[in-house]
Amino acid sequence: MSPVLAQVLQVLALVAALALVYRPFGDYMAAVYSSGKHLRVERVMYRCFGADPDAQMRWLSYLRAVLAFSFVGVLFLYLFLRVQSHLPLSLGFAAITPDQAFNTATSFVTNTNWQSYMGENAMGHAAQAAGLAVQNFVSAAVGMAVAMALVRGFARSRTGDLGNFWTDTVRGTIRVLLPIAFVAAIVLTAFGVVQNFAGWHEVTTLAGGHQTLTGGPVASQEAIKELGTNGGGFYNVNSAHPFENPDPFTNVFEIFLMLVIPVSLTRTFGKMVGNEKQGYAILAAMGVIWAGFVVLMSWVEFAHPGSADQIAGAALEGKEQRFGVGASSLFAVSTTLTSTGAVDSALSSFTGLGGGITLLSMMLGEIAPGGTGSGLYGILIMAIIAVFIAGLMVGRTPEYLGKKIGTREIKLAALYILVTPAIVLCFTALAMALPTPPHSMLNSGPHGFSEVLYAYTSAGNNNGSAFAGLSANTQWYNTTLGLAMVLGRFVPMIFVLALASSLAQQKPVPATAGTLHTEKPLFAGLLVGAILIITGLTYFPALALGPLAEGLS
Repeated sequence: MSPVLAQVLQVLALVAALALVYRPFGDYMAAVYSSGKHLRVERVMYRCFGADPDAQMRWLSYLRAVLAFSFVGVLFLYLFLRVQSHLPLSLGFAAITPDQAFNTATSFVTNTNWQSYMGENAMGHAAQAAGLAVQNFVSAAVGMAVAMALVRGFARSRTGDLGNFWTDTVRGTIRVLLPIAFVAAIVLTAFGVVQNFAGWHEVTTLAGGHQTLTGGPVASQEAIKELGTNGGGFYNVNSAHPFENPDPFTNVFEIFLMLVIPVSLTRTFGKMVGNEKQGYAILAAMGVIWAGFVVLMSWVEFAHPGSADQIAGAALEGKEQRFGVGASSLFAVSTTLTSTGAVDSALSSFTGLGGGITLLSMMLGEIAPGGTGSGLYGILIMAIIAVFIAGLMVGRTPEYLGKKIGTREIKLAALYILVTPAIVLCFTALAMALPTPPHSMLNSGPHGFSEVLYAYTSAGNNNGSAFAGLSANTQWYNTTLGLAMVLGRFVPMIFVLALASSLAQQKPVPATAGTLHTEKPLFAGLLVGAILIITGLTYFPALALGPLAEGLS
């Protein structure tokens, strides 16, 4: 079977699996976030939080709960890592240094999972399972909660109530993430992913040498790492390690886990606003971008420009033979178009243009289909921008889902789309301008610039994947990347919740003959165009200095 045919079959199987679960899973999540009943275990958790699960929150209260919960998470995880050497199952590892503990704590709480450490050589089982894995669950649940607040902003009228953060977060964790992660961990274990609490194993290689291997609770972390679009690997090489991702089946299954919640949330959105076609339009825009990037990445990597790649038959450097070019390209696009950041190959070894595609995927805002929750609210913000552009073209006050997009709404949407590029570009400029940070670059020229740009793009967009080559375990990068992750996660949430409140307080506007039909293919096309044009205008100069210059040289 040719590599291209194998990739086509994998894509078809992936799309079929997503289509199979789309309606039932999307409807289930809509029921979860709309139900008035609380499970017994949930009531116990509410008592622990001291929260009233039936109380409604306005946007400032919702925001304060998000920030307070996340701050406590950062503080707990930071302290947990600082005292690692005193914990059981630490495997003898020392405490994490202050700057790296700050970077790691902010990384996992913001759903970024950037890792400036080698997991198997730095983190004991207690830190992995009780520290990092817990944040994999709750950080994903927080993103879904904020998305539900925005959806309620569209669905409700004449009220400032957006739901209850504690209820949304607990339900997302208990009813959505935990059951699926449990089943996924069993599937991964059955297909060869390691799951134990073993320490070091000394083994003899085929050549007669000796190698030390580390076991651990890998499958349980691998499941939520992909499902929650977190991405932090148990091992340094992430999903390229055979203990995390043994064969082509587990590779496609992990991609499925990355995509299933962001894709199905479009169905949840349509269900909760009372118009399922609106969800299909958003899904169509996501699907066009994802499919286009998969095709483009595969073409670039299979085209194998350069004499070495032509002799090999493809751009094989940095890719696992058990996956090949096609599966590696599919994984790379899916992990950067979501906020996952897991990798099954070395992104720095992709062709210059291939590396640029991974960068552009994150620069789009990771909205096709994006992260758990963050992908949905990100593309809904872009839908508001697209509606506004359409209104300008016809000279009509823009409306979306019966809500007028006035001055306040468009200002909040504009601030949302500007804040992340500002974080990424400002930190990149500082790192390149100051004398010390460039010393961490392995390469010079366009590729070296791409290493730095990729790091801050990954951090600011809460992706977490690394381009490799950049020695990021320094005080400068640990601190600035941590700040970029915090700002990139929580500042946009401020604008999302403020926008949700503004929409919820409005009186619905009845549709007329001049109302833009946002459930039609025309609007989906307009949305795709707006996303690509806005991203291109924002990041093109930076891309021209890095991957484009390298790819065209």
